[in-house]
Amino acid sequence: MLDLQDIKKIYFIGIGGIGMSAIARYFLQRGVEVHGYDRTSTELTRALEAEGMQVHYEEDLSKIPVGVDLVVYTPAVPTSHAEYQYFLSNGFPIKKRAEVLGILSRGMKTVAIAGTHGKTTTSSLTAHLLHSTGIDCTAFLGGIARNFESNYVLGSSEWMVVEADEFDRSFLHLHPDIASIMSMDADHLDIYGDAETLLETGFKAFAKQLKPGGTLWLQHNLTHQFDASTPYRSFGVEGGDYQAHNIRVEKGYFVFDYTSPEGTIAGLRMPLPGRHNVENATVALSIALQLGASEEALRAGLEAFRGVKRRFEIIYRDEEVAFFDDYAHHPTELKAAIGAAKELFPGEKVTGIFQPHLFSRTRDFAEGFAEALDGLDEIYLLEIYPARELPIPGVSSDMLIQLMKNHNVQLISKADLLPALQKNKPRVLLTLGAGDIDTLVEPIGQWLKNTQNPNN
Repeated sequence: MLDLQDIKKIYFIGIGGIGMSAIARYFLQRGVEVHGYDRTSTELTRALEAEGMQVHYEEDLSKIPVGVDLVVYTPAVPTSHAEYQYFLSNGFPIKKRAEVLGILSRGMKTVAIAGTHGKTTTSSLTAHLLHSTGIDCTAFLGGIARNFESNYVLGSSEWMVVEADEFDRSFLHLHPDIASIMSMDADHLDIYGDAETLLETGFKAFAKQLKPGGTLWLQHNLTHQFDASTPYRSFGVEGGDYQAHNIRVEKGYFVFDYTSPEGTIAGLRMPLPGRHNVENATVALSIALQLGASEEALRAGLEAFRGVKRRFEIIYRDEEVAFFDDYAHHPTELKAAIGAAKELFPGEKVTGIFQPHLFSRTRDFAEGFAEALDGLDEIYLLEIYPARELPIPGVSSDMLIQLMKNHNVQLISKADLLPALQKNKPRVLLTLGAGDIDTLVEPIGQWLKNTQNPNN
């Protein structure tokens, strides 16, 4: 059995991944020497370097330090990678990121947030609410939580909050005390094959990982998928035993009442837009209340929540223009982000820039993507970001255009995008996608800032 206390030098293959970097930060704060490889330099890898980690960007065996005690890799990096093969052939201890997270969770009480959508915002909000109420939890998050400005939070209590990722069945390494399943839409079919396998060998198997006496929170529309052998508490918007209702928009906040078998908390104010975020808040509040949080602390904590980087993140906003960036890369997520913009800005034209992520996902959900994008008033569509995949014949962004009913759509290159926006001058703008579309966010935001404030 690997004892993480004995590790003095650790190496990450794919250190710039959001989940990988959180674990790297954990080890760095424990005084471990951290080294790693990633394909490209990013804002996150540069932050890791500034914190004291050694990162390089070429498959170069000469950059591997002597005396590595443990190698951690992500399935997003192919096993043909030269450094992975070197470590494998020379007998180094090698663990998947999920295995290491599972080992870390064994020594702590764990809250694990799962779901094809909503888990990053919900796990970040849960960690924030627990901190707001005096429970100093550790957290491993799938995004940069703005209240912590990190994807890793060092805590001093016995509790840990983790994002439980269904990709590659990673969450089956966890044995939580409290678990939540936010959604179970078909995704990662390159791993599972079909939706039924995702349900049975993914989420249902994860539910059985709960420690004896643990609590499972289920979104109320999912409860029919589970039988009496799996006890649960249900939550949702206008549904479930623990629910948000009377939802309205007041002065830029989503406001709602929270009702549970234990009572009602009226007039909670949520800075993040959208009914999906109200639902995320409902289970985060329920978990915090389960662990002893007070109504006063939760009310203040919820209103102070600043969200997660790239989750409907406000990049620029004034009286004339609003620009948001969102990681949405599945039809359900696109609908949620577009719906939130429509609710916040009724009557305004909403312009979206979308970069599809993965050829297989684009193929599998083409009709869903087309339907979601039809919800925009104006669409700029980038080519597919391949990530770990090779092209699939016949699968392209143009394929989505052919399926769309909204003809106010333009296939555009990244180089041509900013000039098109400068000509068009959108009032409500969304960048959407999980690929390298994030590299366009700063230039667009800077252009808007300079245009709206020319004397600054």
